[in-house]
Amino acid sequence: MRKSRFIEEQMVKIVREADRSPVAEVSKKHGVSEQTIYTWRKRFGAMNPDEVKRLRQLESENARLKKMLAERDLEIDVMKEIAAKKW
Repeated sequence: MRKSRFIEEQMVKIVREADRSPVAEVSKKHGVSEQTIYTWRKRFGAMNPDEVKRLRQLESENARLKKMLAERDLEIDVMKEIAAKKW
Protein backbone atom coordinates (compact mmCIF):
# COMPACT_ATOMS: atom_id res chain seq x y z
CA MET A 1 0.00 0.00 0.00
CA ARG A 2 1.27 3.46 -0.89
CA LYS A 3 2.22 5.61 2.06
CA SER A 4 0.34 8.88 2.22
CA ARG A 5 2.20 12.13 2.61
CA PHE A 6 -0.32 13.13 5.28
CA ILE A 7 -0.75 11.46 8.65
CA GLU A 8 -4.25 10.70 9.88
CA GLU A 9 -4.36 13.69 12.23
CA GLN A 10 -3.54 16.02 9.33
CA MET A 11 -6.23 14.39 7.21
CA VAL A 12 -8.83 14.98 9.91
CA LYS A 13 -7.76 18.62 10.28
CA ILE A 14 -8.08 19.13 6.51
CA VAL A 15 -11.53 17.52 6.53
CA ARG A 16 -12.62 19.78 9.42
CA GLU A 17 -11.31 22.79 7.48
CA ALA A 18 -13.30 21.61 4.44
CA ASP A 19 -16.41 21.51 6.63
CA ARG A 20 -15.99 25.22 7.36
CA SER A 21 -14.99 26.48 3.89
CA PRO A 22 -15.48 25.28 0.29
CA VAL A 23 -13.85 21.96 -0.56
CA ALA A 24 -12.33 23.37 -3.76
CA GLU A 25 -10.39 26.05 -1.85
CA VAL A 26 -9.15 23.62 0.79
CA SER A 27 -8.07 21.07 -1.81
CA LYS A 28 -6.03 23.69 -3.71
CA LYS A 29 -4.51 25.02 -0.50
CA HIS A 30 -3.27 21.58 0.59
CA GLY A 31 -2.50 20.19 -2.86
CA VAL A 32 -4.96 17.30 -2.87
CA SER A 33 -7.93 16.56 -5.09
CA GLU A 34 -11.49 17.24 -4.03
CA GLN A 35 -12.22 13.53 -4.31
CA THR A 36 -9.45 12.82 -1.80
CA ILE A 37 -11.11 15.09 0.73
CA TYR A 38 -14.46 13.36 0.18
CA THR A 39 -12.76 9.98 0.64
CA TRP A 40 -11.14 11.13 3.87
CA ARG A 41 -14.49 12.50 5.05
CA LYS A 42 -16.08 9.10 4.43
CA ARG A 43 -13.23 7.32 6.21
CA PHE A 44 -12.90 9.55 9.27
CA GLY A 45 -16.46 10.83 9.58
CA ALA A 46 -16.93 12.90 12.69
CA MET A 47 -13.64 11.89 14.35
CA ASN A 48 -11.26 14.36 15.87
CA PRO A 49 -7.46 13.94 15.76
CA ASP A 50 -7.31 12.34 19.23
CA GLU A 51 -9.84 9.68 18.23
CA VAL A 52 -7.83 8.90 15.10
CA LYS A 53 -4.69 8.39 17.20
CA ARG A 54 -6.61 6.03 19.51
CA LEU A 55 -8.02 4.16 16.48
CA ARG A 56 -4.49 3.65 15.13
CA GLN A 57 -3.37 2.29 18.52
CA LEU A 58 -6.31 -0.11 18.63
CA GLU A 59 -5.61 -1.32 15.10
CA SER A 60 -1.96 -2.04 15.92
CA GLU A 61 -2.95 -3.86 19.11
CA ASN A 62 -5.51 -5.87 17.16
CA ALA A 63 -2.87 -6.85 14.59
CA ARG A 64 -0.49 -7.92 17.37
CA LEU A 65 -3.19 -10.05 19.01
CA LYS A 66 -4.10 -11.68 15.70
CA LYS A 67 -0.45 -12.57 15.16
CA MET A 68 -0.23 -14.08 18.65
CA LEU A 69 -3.36 -16.12 18.02
CA ALA A 70 -2.02 -17.43 14.71
CA GLU A 71 1.27 -18.43 16.36
CA ARG A 72 -0.58 -20.18 19.18
CA ASP A 73 -2.76 -22.10 16.72
CA LEU A 74 0.37 -23.16 14.84
CA GLU A 75 1.96 -24.41 18.07
CA ILE A 76 -1.19 -26.38 18.90
CA ASP A 77 -1.14 -28.02 15.48
CA VAL A 78 2.52 -29.00 15.93
CA MET A 79 1.79 -30.48 19.36
CA LYS A 80 -1.12 -32.48 17.94
CA GLU A 81 1.14 -33.87 15.21
CA ILE A 82 3.76 -34.85 17.77
CA ALA A 83 1.15 -36.48 20.02
CA ALA A 84 -0.39 -38.37 17.09
CA LYS A 85 2.91 -40.06 16.09
CA LYS A 86 3.62 -43.43 17.60
CA TRP A 87 7.15 -43.63 18.91
